[in-house]
Amino acid sequence: MISAIFNALVYTPLYNGLVFFVDVVPLHDVGIAVVILTLVVRVILFPLSRQAVRTQAAMREVAPEIDEIKKKFKDKQEEQARAIFALYREKSIRPFASFFLVLLQLPILFGLYWVFWKGGLPNVHPEYLYSFVPTPESVNMEFLGLINMGSHSILLAFFAGITQLIYARLSMGPRKPATQSDGSFSADMARSFDLQARYVLPIMIGGIAYTVSAAVPLYWVASNTFMILQELAMGRRLKEKKATEQVRQPTAPGV
Repeated sequence: MISAIFNALVYTPLYNGLVFFVDVVPLHDVGIAVVILTLVVRVILFPLSRQAVRTQAAMREVAPEIDEIKKKFKDKQEEQARAIFALYREKSIRPFASFFLVLLQLPILFGLYWVFWKGGLPNVHPEYLYSFVPTPESVNMEFLGLINMGSHSILLAFFAGITQLIYARLSMGPRKPATQSDGSFSADMARSFDLQARYVLPIMIGGIAYTVSAAVPLYWVASNTFMILQELAMGRRLKEKKATEQVRQPTAPGV
């Protein structure tokens, strides 16, 4: 049941998308097809990723208020959690938006890995193709003539880890210095999660990326690059919007 759903919703669409782009790109380059497919996926997920960026920006803005709540309910963890979620509701913040976006990407990564592990390329299986997807005359597994998409690539694995590190830095903002008053269990958990998301996760992604076909880290690099550019563009837009709102605020009489 699960396998049938995965094949119908993830593997078959990915396989058809890759084969279609391999047929139309110059030199039938699989690597270029993976990059184009990544852009298509990112465009489809753009509404969710845009919401995730806005959520992260909003959470950074309310961080001082959350710190005050933590100080106020330092020894009352349940009341602290209720107050924080009440603040999120008041500010219309969905704190799990980014987590949901990551979950959506995991089936795509598994599907892309499955395409190459199962031998879907370079040998094309017409029985998996939709009626409107033509079979390419040839399949070039050498990305730009440099990296074999069916083998391991330490270079792409390195860039997968680096781009994840950069994206985490942009999306999470600078780390806050720990203070002596932050010795609670929840504060320790938050710092541990922050450290793992910033540094441990990029290392894990880089390590895993080296063990799989090069197409998977190429997808990750392209996806992260798209997200980094989106973070920079939306961050600048949010700053401009905030500055405009401050300029438009009426000044007090006599000021």
